[in-house]
Amino acid sequence: MLKALIWDVDGTLAETERDGHRVAFNRAFETEGLPWRWDEEHYGELLAVTGGRERILHDMASRSDAPTLPQERLELAARVHRLKNAYYAEIVDSGAIALREGVLELMRQCRERGLAMGIATTTSRSNLEALLRRHVGARWAADFGAIVCGEDTARKKPDPEAYVRALELLGVAPLEAVAIEDSPGGVAAAVAADVPVIVARSAYFLAVPVHGAIAIGPGLHQRAGWRPVPESGTHGAVDLDDVIDWHRRMELVSAFG
Repeated sequence: MLKALIWDVDGTLAETERDGHRVAFNRAFETEGLPWRWDEEHYGELLAVTGGRERILHDMASRSDAPTLPQERLELAARVHRLKNAYYAEIVDSGAIALREGVLELMRQCRERGLAMGIATTTSRSNLEALLRRHVGARWAADFGAIVCGEDTARKKPDPEAYVRALELLGVAPLEAVAIEDSPGGVAAAVAADVPVIVARSAYFLAVPVHGAIAIGPGLHQRAGWRPVPESGTHGAVDLDDVIDWHRRMELVSAFG
């Protein structure tokens, strides 16, 4: 029986990466007097590295103008990341980042039908706060029985730690939950925690092979294009009954590319 739905954030709740985090990183670089700029293609490549500070440090390794000493790199990455989070909050507050279609409706259905919700993300709590305060309201956190962010874990996705902690806080077994993810790393984290996972593909991961999901589709805004095909047909948006059905049918599903 399905008892909880656990949300990823970046790419799943909203298309935050290209027009949110990437833009904020570039503003932070400029503020620090750095000539570095991440275009859309390069940022897409950097998404293979989970975590903002980790992404900066990874990029530094290929730059001849980066600090030489490891400690200096760590300090610079921390400064840039703090600035980036502040700029990201400004971008979200401006209304430039919308939640993906279907997200708020599925959340509403969970609340009305008493299905617990959690969040398991590598993004920072401040970034999550900025996004959901804008779109859900000041009391957004009351809707979630578990909120696990990047600073709450020692290891980030694809490590399963975020999901393991979310399950503990929700008080449910792995097979009593469903995760909604958009990226291979997020899917790997859920699968490693034995949590069935639904993939709502995002802009940066439209064609990337994903293995181990119980359902894969273009987004919650439509049923058309989902595999397995929802029992209720291909018209309209994905709803909680579809999620429950995929969870029920998961023993019939192997992996999807």
